[in-house]
Amino acid sequence: MRKKGIEVSGGLRTEAESIEGSLNKELFNKNPSDWEKKMENFPKYVKRQNLTRFLALYEIFKQIINVKGSIIECGVNHGYGLMTWTKLSSILEPVNLTRRVYGFDTFEGFPEPSKHDKSRQSEHVKAGDLSADTYEELLALNAIHDKTRYLGHIEKVSLIKGDATETIPAFIETNPHVLISLLFLDFDLFEPTKVALENFYDRIPKGGVIAFDELDNPLWPGETQAMLQFFEKESLEIRRLPFDPYIGFAIK
Repeated sequence: MRKKGIEVSGGLRTEAESIEGSLNKELFNKNPSDWEKKMENFPKYVKRQNLTRFLALYEIFKQIINVKGSIIECGVNHGYGLMTWTKLSSILEPVNLTRRVYGFDTFEGFPEPSKHDKSRQSEHVKAGDLSADTYEELLALNAIHDKTRYLGHIEKVSLIKGDATETIPAFIETNPHVLISLLFLDFDLFEPTKVALENFYDRIPKGGVIAFDELDNPLWPGETQAMLQFFEKESLEIRRLPFDPYIGFAIK
């Protein structure tokens, strides 16, 4: 009997973890305070895992404070990382006007997975999975954020929509100036991850960070395969954060 694949999103959650969000939502809706007051007290309502994610990104960001270059996020999805990077930059380095945040995504879910993306746990992963039509929303949210941040008249965030195997080489051709202080790889799949490494790694200066969200993950073997192939002749010291099980990162 074939082992059932892990669900693409939240596949390892316990029953209690699966219903936690709906229970929190019920209490959120019962609270008579206005929406803004509730959001100001957001730790009451978000799950521990969501706060863990924010703290993990904060720790990664601190690694690049003194490194020249922009941030490239490969795999934007709903925009958690993208908005975290730009707001952390606005808080911790408000005058760093050359640190931009570039986000690459199809905004239509996965392209067709390759043979490198298949394992016993991931055979059910298919094109269109993890679709998040958030492109226009993220543009609007960043426009709002620009009105209140220091040097908000200078563009901070750029979204690059489409198949990354095509948009990344085109981006490099039209942006020959770009240096990368942080390359955050969260495409999950082999082909776009491989293309990102081939085009972006040489633009990371010494001291810059390359981070992977799905290394050593049975659901996403393609990301590990792309890393192993690209660094075939170079051994990376891949570190982790003590409180986060997912992100692996290396300092160049």
